[in-house]
Amino acid sequence: MEQPGGHVTDSQTLVAGVDSSTQSTKIVVCDAETGRVVRTARAPHPDGTEVHPDRWWEAYLQASDGGILDGVAAVAVGGQQHGMVTLDEDDTVVRDALLWNDTRSAGAAHDLTEELGGVSAWVDAVGLVPVASFTVTKLRWLAENEPEHAARVARVVLPHDWLTGRILQQGNGFERWTTDRGDASGTGYWSAADGDYRLDLLERAFGRVVGVPDVLAPAEAAGATSDGVLVAAGTGDNMGAALGLTLHPGDVVVSLGTSGTVFTPHRSAIRDETGAIAGFADATGHHLPLMCTLNAARVLTAAASMLGVDLAELDRLALQASPGAGGLSLLPYLDGERTPDLPDATGTLSGLTRSNATPENLARAAVEGMLCNLVAGVDALRDRDVEVRRVLLIGGAAASGAVRAIAPGLFRAPVVVPAPAEYVGVGAARQAAWALSREAEPPTWTLEIDSEYAVEPGHEQAHADVVARYQALVSRTHGL
Repeated sequence: MEQPGGHVTDSQTLVAGVDSSTQSTKIVVCDAETGRVVRTARAPHPDGTEVHPDRWWEAYLQASDGGILDGVAAVAVGGQQHGMVTLDEDDTVVRDALLWNDTRSAGAAHDLTEELGGVSAWVDAVGLVPVASFTVTKLRWLAENEPEHAARVARVVLPHDWLTGRILQQGNGFERWTTDRGDASGTGYWSAADGDYRLDLLERAFGRVVGVPDVLAPAEAAGATSDGVLVAAGTGDNMGAALGLTLHPGDVVVSLGTSGTVFTPHRSAIRDETGAIAGFADATGHHLPLMCTLNAARVLTAAASMLGVDLAELDRLALQASPGAGGLSLLPYLDGERTPDLPDATGTLSGLTRSNATPENLARAAVEGMLCNLVAGVDALRDRDVEVRRVLLIGGAAASGAVRAIAPGLFRAPVVVPAPAEYVGVGAARQAAWALSREAEPPTWTLEIDSEYAVEPGHEQAHADVVARYQALVSRTHGL
């Protein structure tokens, strides 16, 4: 498990970050001073949109088996956001956790939005608008559809909260359930602008107030194990990635994994009445305005399957087509969509003619469609006077040569691709180092850049036309 150059000296302080994602648990052990990754391990999670939290614990035990945590002085957990973990009076899990990508609460989201007075009322209250991803909507769904389970619920926590608690329980250091402001801001009943819970919204959703975890300060510890390992507050996965990337103002991250996200650090809360940008908090005491889509890297996988090629050949085909794919546009809502809020939508291929029906154009349309879905988030930030100095491209699809080449023109900004790393885990490790140091600011770790791509001159209008045609197709097809 030790990576090249991973020798540990006697004077080196080690910290660990745990990335408990939708698909797996990853553990990243770093040098607390420099951030250099010393060793890593991972274990899979079961597939699906609901899972018993015990499966996360089993994956954590599997990943940590073999001594990866030997010598570690502090640990923090970065977990998938929004998941609903319900506990009874004895802290026993009531039912399988509903994950962020479970859309069964779409109707509840609509109902809650209307009940409070519409989009503006929710933006004023908590900086975001309910969609099926958010915990508050899952609680309403539970109350309406599984009253026998709802009656047993004594408290609700998030995936990272639960795993942090289990680590402390195993280490005989558990005192209380805790969370951090970053992950709390994705529930729908905690306000990043006010820095406090909105228990009235929790009661509106669930019918009564249940216990919620204490919100820790960014560098505050959740506790310590009996053998002296400090357990930091932890945070949500996007906030962990922001910490791992050591972002600065003007750095906008576009993550192309299972989901797509656009986020950037900001000193103040952003109010977006469209609901596209969620006003999340970050893990440093500031804010992390963020847009999330359900569809990203798997759009390319689907396109490659449809063409009967692998991803490398899809890249080659896409780069042989001209900007605009000969008039083809793809709305990539293959799994429904979160932003825009279209949980029941399907993909749409528009503009198909005999003359443009080529593998090259279809491959190009898939790449452009996936990226245009995220361009909307970058432009929404610009619309709110957020600086976009450069785009940092991360996630599985960031390895695509076609994505790297096409992205700068569509985003209208230089694109940098950081060196491959588990940035959620690295960010959690950085938070652990911060809690260990008790300093006012997190340690300064250097981000390694793999490659950089400038906006190609001469194609500005062609790329603008791609985005405009995509936006027109969204409006025409879905009335947005």
